[in-house]
Amino acid sequence: MTGFDAAGAAYAAHCAGGRGRLRHDLVERRLLAELPERYARILDVGCGTGEMTLRLAAVGHHVTGADPSARMLAVTAGRLAARPELAVRVRLVEAGVDSLPFDRAQFDVVCCHGVLMYLGAPDEAVARLARLVAPGGLLSVLAKNRTSIGVREALTGDYEAARRLIGSGADTSPGNLGLDTRGDTAEALDRLTARHGLVPLPWQGLRIFHDHLDDTWAPDQAVHEAALELEWTASWRSPYRDMGHLVHTLARRPGGGA
Repeated sequence: MTGFDAAGAAYAAHCAGGRGRLRHDLVERRLLAELPERYARILDVGCGTGEMTLRLAAVGHHVTGADPSARMLAVTAGRLAARPELAVRVRLVEAGVDSLPFDRAQFDVVCCHGVLMYLGAPDEAVARLARLVAPGGLLSVLAKNRTSIGVREALTGDYEAARRLIGSGADTSPGNLGLDTRGDTAEALDRLTARHGLVPLPWQGLRIFHDHLDDTWAPDQAVHEAALELEWTASWRSPYRDMGHLVHTLARRPGGGA
């Protein structure tokens, strides 16, 4: 994840814009639909500036936010300080996927959103994350969709880049933060989680119709809600979901009371 510290400002801008808000709203909606009614123990790996960590804590869950970037964690800590009512439910840890200070299945939910795309391959990371999922618990992975690489470039008018990416079957392309990012397919991620004893749930494709917009897109509330409902409806259905810039896969470990 070399250079990710330097991309922190770009990430914050992305989260604040309409595209970032769509992403987080869609992921949160799915997670809340899958979570148990009791308060869950959640690990948010690659929590960045704390968007999902704080959202999940705000509805009562106990969340450990982990990120290898001290700068990102400092931003999260600052946001948390502005919401002191959440402090009792949030713990922050400076660690990446390969240095998490946990060694057993102790979380009801393990989230890893927007992280795998910065790694060379997902296999080892998914294995580490799966080991931390308690019986009945959930693994939530948000990854770049390899199937749709080149679509953003085509829709923004960069036809040469789109032709090159699509024609070569590339698995890597420039991401939102100016870094090259690698794509995965939902089917491959489902096979990985199944290999580690989890049962895959239906996956979704995210930002199908709005990924080509830049981070200055700032819809009003009515437009945002309409876009959200459209994206949610299409996110479950092929061929629409296959063209989403992101894939959201979930898998549950058998057992427990969830």
